[in-house]
Amino acid sequence: MGGWTYILTNKPRGVLYIGVTGNIAARMMQHRAGTGSAFCRKYGLKQLVLAEEHGEIVDAIRREKAMKAWKRDWKIALVEERNPSWRDLFEHLV
Repeated sequence: MGGWTYILTNKPRGVLYIGVTGNIAARMMQHRAGTGSAFCRKYGLKQLVLAEEHGEIVDAIRREKAMKAWKRDWKIALVEERNPSWRDLFEHLV
């Protein structure tokens, strides 16, 4: 079973949330409904700015753990490299 590693934010260079899921569409619907996580609900994190697909869920989990250990500047650089305008990618995935 595959998986996804993703980053949510509330605005460009705002609060960042890194997550992992087996179903990105369903997980995003949870986040947008305010049931995804307390942290996302607290900071209004609903904008999907990075999504990486992995062939195996264990690879997605490994990537999530690595990214969470990164410095904030590295996370911002990754988003800006792949999504310079910080546009919401959710509509492009479903």
